[in-house]
Parts: sequence; C-alpha cells; structure tokens
Amino acid sequence: MLVKGRRVSVRNEPVAANYAFGPRPEEDDVIIKHRLLTRTTTTRGEPPLKKLQKKFTSFMLEAEKDGDNYNDCAKLAKAFLQELSSFEIPLAKTKAIIDANLREKENFNVLNDEINSQIVQARIDIEDLKKQLEEAKIERAHKEECEAIRKLIAAQPPRSETQKTINELEKEISSLEAENTAGSRLLELRKKQFALLLHVVDELQITIEEEQKNLIEEMRMANEEQRNGMEDASGSLEAMAVD
Repeated sequence: MLVKGRRVSVRNEPVAANYAFGPRPEEDDVIIKHRLLTRTTTTRGEPPLKKLQKKFTSFMLEAEKDGDNYNDCAKLAKAFLQELSSFEIPLAKTKAIIDANLREKENFNVLNDEINSQIVQARIDIEDLKKQLEEAKIERAHKEECEAIRKLIAAQPPRSETQKTINELEKEISSLEAENTAGSRLLELRKKQFALLLHVVDELQITIEEEQKNLIEEMRMANEEQRNGMEDASGSLEAMAVD
C-alpha cells in the first residue's frame, strides 16, 4: 500500500490519523488518486510534478530571453533534468509497486477463491458433523438404555437360583392344585352327604308327621270306642233297671 490511512494502537484503540483523509471512503479514494497523480505521499510540501513544472517553466522563460544567458540556461536545464530524473525514479518505483499490487491482487483473488471454497466445504463439514452429532446422541441414548438394562439384569439373582425358585414354585403350585382338587372332591362329597342328610331329614319329618297323624287317629278311634263302650254299658244298665 502506498498510502497509510489510520494507525491502530497496541490495544486496538484508534488514534488520530497521521494523514488528512476525508470522513468518507469515497473521499479517501479521491485523495489517494490525486496524490498518485501528483507523486505526493503527504499533504505537506510542494508536489513533485508542480516542482518539475516550475523548473521547466523557469528554463523556458530563461531560454526565451534575449541576451547572453547561456550559463543561466545551462543551470536551469541541469536543474530541470535533475528534477526530471528524480521524478522518473518514483515513477519507476510506482510502476513496480503497481505491478506488485496487481500480482498481489491476483494472489488475493486466488486466495479468496480458496477461502470461499474452504468456507463452502466447512459448511458441508458442519452439516455432516451435525448429522454425526445427532447420530452420536441417539447411539449414546441407546448405550445408556442398554447400560440401565444391564445393571437391572446384574441386580437380579443368577439363573440357577431363579430356576430353582421357579421349580419350587411349580412344586408348590402342583401341591396347591392337588389340595384344591382334594378339597373340591371333599366339598362335593360333603354337598352330596348334606343333600342326603336333608333328604333323610325330610323323609324323617314326613314319617314323624304321618306317625303323629296315625297316633292322633288311633287316639281318636280309641276315644270313640271308649265312648261307644260307655254308651253300651249305660244302655244295659237302663234295660236291667226297667226289668
């Protein structure tokens, strides 16, 4: 860069500008262009092109004078050539800087393209990493579930003890089923016995009722026979009394 705009302090704090620039970037471009054309790098002093112009004007004015001024013309010509020589050196330097800037610009364009491609690739890599992260989260969740199941299984007793407990429970269930079957049979038997007992009681009650009826009937008949016998006896006594 030929023109230096602002200097930044060590702490990244902006300080006062070394050179006078405009408040806006477009004004800075106009100032830079003017300085390049006039071969001045600062706002102080007289521009080299203006000095060269003055040297040339002085030489031409002196050369147009009539009289014996050869020495003065020679001095002015020499001064003009020296100024021209000093002006050509910065021009060559400027050309070299321009060429270097063009090469730097090409390098910058190449670097910019590389950076853009790297940015695109980085975005693709970020998306891939996001997908991998989601897959890793899912895989981790599965591992945590598997670990929880493993701990739950490890907290359980060995399979041999579990099988032994199952066998004992099956034996106990078989025993209870046998007891249930025996109890069901006994209950069925008791039901039949109770039904038979009720039947016997009913028959006994019927028999008792019949016997009571028969006894009552016998007692009634006995009373009637006794009453008839007493009537017959009283009739015989009456007949004997009449005789």
